[in-house]
Amino acid sequence: MKIKKINNADVDVFKAIRLEALRNEPENFASHARDWEGLSQQDWLLRMSDCTVFVAFKDDEPVGIMVLMPNRPSKMAHRATVIMVYVRKSERGTGLAARLLSKITQYASQIGVSQIELTVSVENLMAVQFYLKQGFSQVGYIPAGLRHEGRDIDEIFMMLRVQGST
Repeated sequence: MKIKKINNADVDVFKAIRLEALRNEPENFASHARDWEGLSQQDWLLRMSDCTVFVAFKDDEPVGIMVLMPNRPSKMAHRATVIMVYVRKSERGTGLAARLLSKITQYASQIGVSQIELTVSVENLMAVQFYLKQGFSQVGYIPAGLRHEGRDIDEIFMMLRVQGST
């Protein structure tokens, strides 16, 4: 299994794993698959332009994704948000998510990010436990952070201080 930071040349890989995630785990994401399915190639490239995308491959097939979106304002540039986290069910429990997160935190440190933030559904207990195990702290709670199929889902706001950032 390899993890690669992808670029615009890999937009089709990004598209494939992002749509898989949205279709297979719709309750865990802020977007619906339909929000992304009709995007033009240019729109897909635009979605990649504000963030850094790491994809895990097994036999050259994408099986996981984790994205780091840095904050742009200068007073917030030390912070970034982890988004679009997904690992195919067949690869869960293998340590792949931890390896993706390690790549994200290493990269964050290299670009001067000292704080990584994310939100996770309170109903996604495996993800909450994973992030706690990886050193994240719960710093907030967002009632009705997501609305899925007419049902409000609360979210937990978590953060991790990154060691060795410049």
